[in-house]
Amino acid sequence: MIQRVQTVFLLIVVVLAAVLPFFASLWTLDNGTVIFAKDEMYISIAFYVSAILAFIAILLFKNRKNQFVVNRLNMICNLFILGFFVSRSLNLSGETVVSEKGIGMLIPLFSIVFLVLANRFIKKDEDLVKSVDRLR
Repeated sequence: MIQRVQTVFLLIVVVLAAVLPFFASLWTLDNGTVIFAKDEMYISIAFYVSAILAFIAILLFKNRKNQFVVNRLNMICNLFILGFFVSRSLNLSGETVVSEKGIGMLIPLFSIVFLVLANRFIKKDEDLVKSVDRLR
């Protein structure tokens, strides 16, 4: 399980989704209040769902097809989070004195990149198993 490359990528997604949003700021309001994921209930729930899906995908190492599907579902969840962040950042004013967009808004993008890499290696493993089965 842990010796596979996709497991390492999925562990990175778990850390990105479960830990990092609560330390990286998402945005700063015009009154100077810094907003983290723990301040917004729906955002924190969405990040926890993403982390749980990545952890479930790690546990599905024996069934690569289901692991692939769970990763796709996790990508959709991260796309929803990213879409929310994009709509929220378009509503924030762009002046540096008034408001500031935080680095935490990029977390779903990094998660999607690592999920795509994990799916690529899952597909490689599945193709390898199919090629070995053809030789029998």
